[in-house]
Amino acid sequence: MKKSDFYFDLPERLIAQHPLDQRDASRLLVLDRAAGGSVAHRHFTDLLDYLQPGDTLVMNNSRVIPARLMGVAEGRTAPIEVVLLTDKGEGVWECLTRPGKKTRVGTKLSFGGGLLTGEVEAVEPESGNRMIRFHYEGVFLELLEKLGTMPLPPYIKEKLDDQERYQTVYSKTPGSAAAPTAGLHFTKGLLQKIADKGVNLAYVTLHVGLGTFRPVKEDEITDHKMHSEFYMMDEDTAALINRTRDAGHDVFAVGTTACRTLETIADDAGRVRAQSGWTDIFIYPGYRFKLVDHLITNFHLPESTLMMLISAFASRETIMAAYGEAIQEEYRFFSFGDSMLIL
Repeated sequence: MKKSDFYFDLPERLIAQHPLDQRDASRLLVLDRAAGGSVAHRHFTDLLDYLQPGDTLVMNNSRVIPARLMGVAEGRTAPIEVVLLTDKGEGVWECLTRPGKKTRVGTKLSFGGGLLTGEVEAVEPESGNRMIRFHYEGVFLELLEKLGTMPLPPYIKEKLDDQERYQTVYSKTPGSAAAPTAGLHFTKGLLQKIADKGVNLAYVTLHVGLGTFRPVKEDEITDHKMHSEFYMMDEDTAALINRTRDAGHDVFAVGTTACRTLETIADDAGRVRAQSGWTDIFIYPGYRFKLVDHLITNFHLPESTLMMLISAFASRETIMAAYGEAIQEEYRFFSFGDSMLIL
């Protein structure tokens, strides 16, 4: 299967540059696989109509950290951008740096006038990412809040005035370099209405890396190597999901990150257990889903691994037809765009 099989033309005007004033005011395209791929145009609050008592809504509660740092190398004055990608432990982070040629092994970096310093210890041969060991006093995340900014996706050109709009209202566990954007549409009020209907609210954690925006370079998609991301599921969530399946109810995944987490953890019988680890699961057409019954997701970039995932969940032809209708109806695309429910 070719990368070009997942290409579509998107008018630039449909790339949402800012969130709506009201999170749940976004539109919702409902794609029904059981009805031959029929499409309905709704609003996000209409999600209530598709959730039934006993169902479980699974969300990714990872919180985006202000992972973009501007600093200088020792003995230089030109700025260097460092984006934190993955916490490797003991003060070491895998990072993206610009310009890369200024951050060779041994380069010492300073941020915030020396409040935070770091040294490049290694360069990853495949990605070119830097392994940087940071030195600081106090709490690292508190320093990031002071020195860092939100690493918005490259297709968003406008400044975000309220950084919380790139967080879900249920974000809890810091660690992501990008938001699990399918969850940005939820408000606390809508979640309460969903719970009041008898729907279970469950949370997993998957720390989203900037690799989610990395283009697929290989023509044959099976040659693409996925980035690894850290995930966690606790005992209560595992028990709740298993009870849902045992009772014959459905599991709704909010976003591709929750979907990938559930499909990583589920066994062939669709059962889960509490665990944590790293996943590089790559879902593309031909994959057999073990656990997720329905998927809530945003509209994705052409030729991306996320397009391939939703094409596995429905079918490539069904997804392409639905995207064609979304473009015709002028839905807003990508992180701050509208939403899609695949039944």
